[in-house]
Amino acid sequence: MLTSAGVEAEAVRPNVDEDAMKAGLRAEGLPVRDQAMRLAELKAVKISQRRPGLVIGGDQMLALGDEAFDKPKDLEGARDHLRKLSGKAHTLETAIVVCENGEPVWRHLARPKLTMRPLSEDFIEQYVEQVGDPLLSTVGAYQLEGLGAQLFNKIEGDYFSILGLPLLPLLDYFRIRGVLPS
Repeated sequence: MLTSAGVEAEAVRPNVDEDAMKAGLRAEGLPVRDQAMRLAELKAVKISQRRPGLVIGGDQMLALGDEAFDKPKDLEGARDHLRKLSGKAHTLETAIVVCENGEPVWRHLARPKLTMRPLSEDFIEQYVEQVGDPLLSTVGAYQLEGLGAQLFNKIEGDYFSILGLPLLPLLDYFRIRGVLPS
């Protein structure tokens, strides 16, 4: 997304044990949005300690009420996600943190709300068979930019945040910092 928006960026793996971190944050009883923000910050800080310049860390978690959803482990898990989300509204807690020299300098949390239409068991089965393994790379077992658009009857929030990066606020921050022309 950044490259398409004209921003030079390099993807770097932070080598963070997200599962262990999530387990600890959940044991603390943190709300899902705070879990996403902490994970985004951890990733950005870890890389920023090793690399110069501005480092963006991000994380997106799905909240159905107080319940956090992780990426499904397999296609049966994807079916379970869709069954639980069917006919309900959920929030995508989409956090980004920008760090410099190992310190957070900016953060943003977008909270798009998506309402999934009621799904029949037949529809879920067809959808999972048609899309397949790419469903395992998303917390909700859907990709809005493809067939996943058929799952919803209402969306509140910006498209980029749903895809995982609150791009417009980030571009504004880059303009303030002089990274992009204003």
